[in-house]
Amino acid sequence: MPKSFDSLIPSIEQREAGWMRLRERFEQAHRPQAHPSVTISRQYGCEGYALAQRLKVLLEEASGQPWNLFDKALVDQVASDENLSRQLLGHLGDESHAQDVLRTHFGHLTHDDAYAKVVKHLVQIAMVGSAIIVGRGGAVACQDLKNCFHFRLEAGLDFRISTIARRLDIPLEEAEKLVRKQSKLREKFISECLHADVTSSRWYDAVFNNERQSVETIAQACRRVVVDGWPDQDYFRHDPMRVTHLIRS
Repeated sequence: MPKSFDSLIPSIEQREAGWMRLRERFEQAHRPQAHPSVTISRQYGCEGYALAQRLKVLLEEASGQPWNLFDKALVDQVASDENLSRQLLGHLGDESHAQDVLRTHFGHLTHDDAYAKVVKHLVQIAMVGSAIIVGRGGAVACQDLKNCFHFRLEAGLDFRISTIARRLDIPLEEAEKLVRKQSKLREKFISECLHADVTSSRWYDAVFNNERQSVETIAQACRRVVVDGWPDQDYFRHDPMRVTHLIRS
């Protein structure tokens, strides 16, 4: 039986609960500064969520800290749920700072009020750190945040069609129609709302060919970029590669 795309991702309730646990730990720790965050952009049909899941594990191992994964559903949930929104604004994010970031980079962000609200919350989530944000124009929206690293997955059309057909258990013909339609809609949406070409490499620290490189290889490369690029190396004192290096030296 064919699967829906949403069925491939853990339930919103499960991920929301994970975010709430992470928020409580942040509050208890009274963190004085932001930690790194990651955004992942991808062409429709690339393995963006699988990459995010694997990178989450690697960054938790390297930092010894919990990370949380925000995809479209969870970011939208935070933005639309007044209770979650108040908790984010009251405990995690600096609303005035987030507004300054958006005004500086975008001016009048978008005519889509609903999406503007989503982007404001997305920026606040990224500002706090220890977040992996998949999609929603995260790389463009968070471009001016110094604690963010941005990655993108691309692949040929045939690869993306076969990936969607396999993951959703649908015929190749149906998968091709879905990939072509969603690819156009996604890029058009971001372009109109953020006034930016999300496919441009200028937004990213690295762009990977998902067809030529496995999720594991890409995740390891992303981990290395984040660990090596983060100025406070004490945050990644648990990184196994760093420990090995210190032992050898």
